[in-house]
Amino acid sequence: MPEPLKNLLHPGVVVEIAEYLSLHAAGFERDRFLAFAGDGLESLELMQRSLQIRDALVEMLPADFPAAATILEAALPNGNAPGLNGWALLPVSQFVAVRGLGDFELSLSLLRRLTPHFTGEFAVRPFIHQDQDRALATIYRWVEDDNHHVRRLASEGTRPRLPWAMRLPKLVREPRPILPILTALLDDPEEYVRRSVANSLNDIAKDHPDLVGEFVAAHIAGASPERLRLLRHASRTLLKQGHRGALANFGFDPPLGVAAQLAIATPAVRFGSDLLLGLSVRNAHSLRQRVMIDYAVHHRKGNGDTSPKVFKWTTVTLEAGATVALKKHHPIRPITTRRYYGGAHRVVVLINGQPAAEADFELIMA
Repeated sequence: MPEPLKNLLHPGVVVEIAEYLSLHAAGFERDRFLAFAGDGLESLELMQRSLQIRDALVEMLPADFPAAATILEAALPNGNAPGLNGWALLPVSQFVAVRGLGDFELSLSLLRRLTPHFTGEFAVRPFIHQDQDRALATIYRWVEDDNHHVRRLASEGTRPRLPWAMRLPKLVREPRPILPILTALLDDPEEYVRRSVANSLNDIAKDHPDLVGEFVAAHIAGASPERLRLLRHASRTLLKQGHRGALANFGFDPPLGVAAQLAIATPAVRFGSDLLLGLSVRNAHSLRQRVMIDYAVHHRKGNGDTSPKVFKWTTVTLEAGATVALKKHHPIRPITTRRYYGGAHRVVVLINGQPAAEADFELIMA
């Protein structure tokens, strides 16, 4: 079994925070901090642990935020000198988000400073929520930072629907203010940054599909292979949904005379094994066609309804009159993001986003 995520913030991290703060804060009450931050820590989940440590910082650091910020910045690594880093900085960044809202520029500067040692993407969001224009004006300058972690913070921290983080409803409703940030990072030399840009665009596509389709169309001509991968990843939700503009951006037209037959070799699937799919696709049209083949598994829910989840299969070019045969092993095993229920399930094959064939199978949980 993998180590539980919550154990990334263990009692040793609390001791580490206390040691570094003691070095830079005269009169820091180390023992009191350890008692406060460590009280029942191991019974808490990850974010509960972080918030408890954050509250201990609120209690022990100076009430004057600039004084507290000076201590925290001094406790960060500096050149060859070690300092607070990694998961120890999650509660530190949360402290900044709570106590620093009245010191906008200082707080954003501190988050930028700590980000190379642990991301500040969660902590920057309250500042965007409080004063979007002011925050984005500062964040836009980060796109030219020498450190790729800071550049990624510009795109990741502004994602309208960042997982695990507070949502930014104003940007969900109107995401255009962050498009200049994403545009500036389209050709960033780091894959780490480009992936974040793609994820932000994919977030936007969930609420504004046409906007993202138009954005991709405006930036795809002459794109490098790296930018093309970014734009394709940014369009993944739209492609799965069969969005006409997104399909056209990548050379997929509505299929003409394409017929599919789906066979399920395992009509009864035991939980923990594989669903075996066989697919035959024929191009009965007189022209060659490039087709993107996906499949949606309609998972059964606890109330008996089903919920579809789309998975990638492959992309093929079919000559006129040609037929292609495909096979797929789809694992049905325990995952943290889904609870499985026994009973009837359905598989629907999608060709260029359009349903083309379907079949049912029974999931056996015993």
